Amino acid sequence: MEIPYLDTGAMYRAVAYAGLRRQVAFEDAETVAALARALDIQLDCGPTHTRIRVDGHDVTEAIRTMEVTAATSLVARHPAVRRVLIDLQRKIGAGLGSFITEGRDQGSVVFPNADFKFVLEANVERRAERRYQEMSADGESVSYQAILDNIRSRDGADSKQWEPLLEGGGAVVIDTSQMSIAEVVERMVRRLGEKPGGAY
Repeated sequence: MEIPYLDTGAMYRAVAYAGLRRQVAFEDAETVAALARALDIQLDCGPTHTRIRVDGHDVTEAIRTMEVTAATSLVARHPAVRRVLIDLQRKIGAGLGSFITEGRDQGSVVFPNADFKFVLEANVERRAERRYQEMSADGESVSYQAILDNIRSRDGADSKQWEPLLEGGGAVVIDTSQMSIAEVVERMVRRLGEKPGGAY
């Protein structure tokens, strides 16, 4: 059975990408929110990927650069922007029915009634290493330190969105620091038949 995958981070990246091209002031919340409202963001939610189009143009690869990554943190910190994209995420989710989504606010804010919630943790150095390898494989010229600094900044800005999931067993928590992708998937699949909640 193939289940659609909703990559919500790609939506914030799309706004950041458009903002960079239009040279918007990312510190101006209303300007960025107005941009988010004006953009025609379309997602093709396949089972293993999400293709994303902005105003009719496929930007799936273009939004993965380090420049866009850095700008995305500035975009996502504005509540007005988040409200615009949360509404769009819920609209897309309603159309998909059953789906998998990922993002720091998905289980706590966007889809609080999700059937299952997982928090995949890893130490910050391991996460930076994985991201560095991913970007290097895609041909992006970036330093490990720049990625590490970006992740630490995001963690500080987004910590409150994690708290509702981590308190009271709201999600299954898996520390992936020393695990392969296959091992993580196996543990998640094993838990699908059990009641969500707790560390694992």
